Amino acid sequence: MIKVDNLSKRFGDVKAVDGVSFGVPEQETLILLGTSGCGKTTTLKMINRLIEPTGGSIYIDGKNIMEQQPEVLRRSIGYVLQNNGLFPHYTVAENIAVVPNLLKWDKQKTEKRIAELMEKLHLDAAYLKAYPNELSGGQQQRIGLARALVSDPPVLLMDEPFGALDNVTRSKIHAEFKALDELKRKTIIMVTHDVQEAFELGDRICLMDKGRIIQAGTPADLLFNPVNNFVKEFLEHQRLQLEFKTIKLNDLWELLPELNKETNASSFNIDSSLWEALESFKFNAGETINISKDQNQIKTAGFEQLMSAFYQYKNKQSHE
Repeated sequence: MIKVDNLSKRFGDVKAVDGVSFGVPEQETLILLGTSGCGKTTTLKMINRLIEPTGGSIYIDGKNIMEQQPEVLRRSIGYVLQNNGLFPHYTVAENIAVVPNLLKWDKQKTEKRIAELMEKLHLDAAYLKAYPNELSGGQQQRIGLARALVSDPPVLLMDEPFGALDNVTRSKIHAEFKALDELKRKTIIMVTHDVQEAFELGDRICLMDKGRIIQAGTPADLLFNPVNNFVKEFLEHQRLQLEFKTIKLNDLWELLPELNKETNASSFNIDSSLWEALESFKFNAGETINISKDQNQIKTAGFEQLMSAFYQYKNKQSHE
């Protein structure tokens, strides 16, 4: 869906982006991860021509973006900013309707689509008449997302979209983000410096440094097969939590006890992360959980059995 080939950007003598190449298949979420100044936001802004490249090419759905008018290109791409970018003197309804108005939608179609998104993003319709400064940070971010999604663009670009939120709100919005059916149909490129966020939301990650991609791959690739010490050290500080979030119960299935089912235990399917399973022990007095592969294959495991399977899995990874 998106192809970036040998992309570069110079600001005077500074190489902000230096020969970056990657592809994003349809309906994948790719994360551009790295510290401040690594070139990730500049890369993102070149994809919708907010910044013009010095060299290289970008294709969206097979079309060279340099052969399109920037304003036409941007109408076909959703864009979400860190501080939501809402117009302070527009109501919520007016903010969300910006692109439909540019596309000359009729009023009824616009209102119907806005109402649909408000419901999906758990926002009360009463907020439509409110102004951005009357909303909380989390509500403003949801409105920014609604505005980016309203015309149903196939591509969504997100620049540190949750960076200004507190940890509790961010965690809640992450869960909503993963569950939202609107986003499952999109091809998404997201910029973040938050390693946990990258691993939680990304199908693949491009780890950048000094304008270059150091490693691109799945979260598991970066964690268990780092290409060099930079990648290893970048993730080292949060490694254990990242491993819990990256490893699925499916990865541990063969290392868990034989088939058995506890009637009162919480249930997880094998696509759940080890992190989600371990979290249940914080809130549930029960000592075991059920893990289902299908209706006929269910295993029951306690905290110690999960951790034992985790360490066996890690040991196996290190010897491969």
